[in-house]
Amino acid sequence: MNCRILGVAFAEPIGARCWQCTKTLSRRAVRADLSRKAGEVKLHLLGDPYYGGRGTLWGAKAVIDRATDILGLVDVQPTFMPGGELAVADGDAVVPAINRLLRLFDHAFATQDWHPAGHSSFASAHPGRKPYDTIEMSYGRQVLWPDHALQGSDNAALHPALDMTKVEVIVRKGFDPAIDSYSTFFENDHRTATGLDGWLRQRGFRRVFLAGLATDFCVAWSAEDAVRLGYEVTVIEDACRGIGIDLGNGRTTLDEARDRLSGLGVRMVKSETLTA
Repeated sequence: MNCRILGVAFAEPIGARCWQCTKTLSRRAVRADLSRKAGEVKLHLLGDPYYGGRGTLWGAKAVIDRATDILGLVDVQPTFMPGGELAVADGDAVVPAINRLLRLFDHAFATQDWHPAGHSSFASAHPGRKPYDTIEMSYGRQVLWPDHALQGSDNAALHPALDMTKVEVIVRKGFDPAIDSYSTFFENDHRTATGLDGWLRQRGFRRVFLAGLATDFCVAWSAEDAVRLGYEVTVIEDACRGIGIDLGNGRTTLDEARDRLSGLGVRMVKSETLTA
């Protein structure tokens, strides 16, 4: 990976990205101290609370504050896993990854896609259309999906192997037949709130860590809204999986999502970089 600002190459994997490129570290607390040894550039962290106030980019770990950090489990439902109606490749792999992450957190919330039959986001509701076509709705562009997450179905339930011990609230979304809902915070009109923001604020949470399905849709939209609402946001990449729809320009929806999140300062990390 090349750093756009420093003009040097990082060795992979690095666990956390250069703060000057993707804003994954606090600008207030970090300075770049460059030392070129065997082509390696080290960024020394000076008091950044995200990384426990010490260490370097290589081997530094984000310290979870068990009081004010919360893990969000986004749409961890069989409908989005192999064998489901809207299967995300390797989607079931997020379940053990999330269960391991939950050991680091005292608090978690979960979301659940919860569609009525004939939902307007289903391709089957639009004669002549097929899954993954896009149309314009009153609230903007809408990808048309296979029928999925049908209310009351087994595949719409949260995965039975998911550890629910620390999940304190479950937010259902997508139940309005006229509008889809990717984000955990708002329907796709970006105005109709799910109520999660108010719950998080009343509970005093300040940093939101996200895992689940799918990286490029519900996870990404949740991260974007959380940033705009004033939360510090981290997406845990190895506890997510994406759809990656081909956009026809050599890029996918995963590429687009990562660019948007980087531009907003969302941290994209591996679970191994977190500690309690």
